[in-house]
Amino acid sequence: MTKSFDKIAGIVFLLISILFISESLKISGSAYGSTIGPKTYPLILGIVLGLLSLRLLYETFKSKSESKEKSTLEIKKFAIIFISAILYIFLLEIIGYVLSTFIFLVVTFQVMERGKIISTIIISAIFAIGVYAMYVQLLGGALPKFSLF
Repeated sequence: MTKSFDKIAGIVFLLISILFISESLKISGSAYGSTIGPKTYPLILGIVLGLLSLRLLYETFKSKSESKEKSTLEIKKFAIIFISAILYIFLLEIIGYVLSTFIFLVVTFQVMERGKIISTIIISAIFAIGVYAMYVQLLGGALPKFSLF
């Protein structure tokens, strides 16, 4: 993206991380004496988001300006991935987790790096099926199934 976009995004994400951290500290601790309670995960996410946004700001101020041609190409890639993420959200309940995740990953991998379609398909299939198997079979969770039939 462009330097100005990265600066604005870094500041926005830093503010969100501060909000995350402050609100997660308001969540009550564990009732059973455990050191890990309901506020632990949001607190860790807020800290990680804050550190990553600080890194983005540092890299933005450190880097030299980039060419306009590359910036336009990056915006096009971002738009394609953003639209495919929105479609992924809408199609998740309709065609199920495995198929929608597979399609989303194939599109995203191809946008990021053209070619190598066979390896893209293999990696996307292994990831989608692997996560589904681990979450549903091993952990007993529930993910959307293919619901067209």
